[in-house]
Amino acid sequence: MYWQEEIDDQHYLVPERVVDLSFQIDCPTLPVDHAWVLSQEIKRILHWFGDDPLEGLHIIHGADSGNGWERPQGADDLLHLSRRVKLTLRLPRKNVEQARELTGKILQPGGQQMQIGAAKVRTLSTTNFLYARYLAGPEQTTEEQFMEWAAAELKAQQIVFKKILCGKTCYLSRPDGPLETRSLLVANLSFPDAVKLQESGIGPWRSIGCGLFIPQKSF
Repeated sequence: MYWQEEIDDQHYLVPERVVDLSFQIDCPTLPVDHAWVLSQEIKRILHWFGDDPLEGLHIIHGADSGNGWERPQGADDLLHLSRRVKLTLRLPRKNVEQARELTGKILQPGGQQMQIGAAKVRTLSTTNFLYARYLAGPEQTTEEQFMEWAAAELKAQQIVFKKILCGKTCYLSRPDGPLETRSLLVANLSFPDAVKLQESGIGPWRSIGCGLFIPQKSF
């Protein structure tokens, strides 16, 4: 007889192998397509950032819409950021104190000025639905081929899921040419698998915001 115990999500304690480190910032404006330039500015201070595959940069979005304001779409357009917006790095716990060296520094991504303030550690989320805004998988594939690749990546990590849903294509600027990415929703995860996926991510280019999963609040 095959017997698999149900995992009690309600009593699951999130490990702190990997965490999010969120910095307060003073940055009035930032280019919409800022992933590469911001990553390079971070590496100017934290020379090691991106060497570990578990290290990543959360691309800054600000509000998507509100009070009639719509998020700019052009790569060279500027995001106008509120003081609530944070700069967040996903890091192995052992690298957190080194990363705090950013505090007090001034970064200049895309010619904009970003003053870095104090940082706070956040544990990864317990959730059943995760979303990656930018996933760098095989390029110039159909949506079905991309989902097949993503499903194979999840299964290789022994992550159990019920549904995946592929979203829109987006291009991120790099010196070698634009990087094609797609968004991906992964649904019906257990808390341990959700944390595992947040820790490990999928695909390359974590240092410019790809392959990082965050909670999806509604489905």
